[in-house]
Amino acid sequence: MSFSIELELQKFPKSVKLKDGHPATLRLLKAEDEKAFHQLFLDIPEPERMFIKHRVQDLKVIHDWCRNIDVGRNLPLLGVVDHKIVGVATLHQRLGGWKRHVGRVSVLVHPQFRGRGLATKLIEETLDFARSAGLERVEAAFIAEQTAAMKMFAMLGFNQLVRLEDYVKDMQAITHDYVLMGLDLRTDEEYAGVGG
Repeated sequence: MSFSIELELQKFPKSVKLKDGHPATLRLLKAEDEKAFHQLFLDIPEPERMFIKHRVQDLKVIHDWCRNIDVGRNLPLLGVVDHKIVGVATLHQRLGGWKRHVGRVSVLVHPQFRGRGLATKLIEETLDFARSAGLERVEAAFIAEQTAAMKMFAMLGFNQLVRLEDYVKDMQAITHDYVLMGLDLRTDEEYAGVGG
């Protein structure tokens, strides 16, 4: 792990304030979070859970995630309010291959804590980590019905890269449009010094 990544990880746990003034803590997932992390996914309404790629209602899936944390491949950053895990953003990285410079970002927030800015804070911290890891781009995948999430990502600078009609199927085998959004991490830093 590079020195800049180590520095970025030392920022956590980090205290933040949500839009409503409520304090929250951002921190990395730990092995002992297994039950509380699983509960976050159980608290997500079933219609939304159908759009999650993994069978998160299965405790074994969460157990495997919590026991095999590798922040170089998947960095799970939690949002905690009143000792309860209420959100997670994950940066997925490929350590080789033709997309090794591109990370993938995902975020999930408990329904009762949406609209308070937690998802934005989690994504912003995840993007800082992506820059420290040397990634040049990040992408996020959605189904077309996830309009609120896509709007939030757009506010953070993500642009729609592609939309494919009826391309993906949810857990009930119903097809949905697939939307891929992306953000170029190099733009800000590369052009900040231009002309100076």
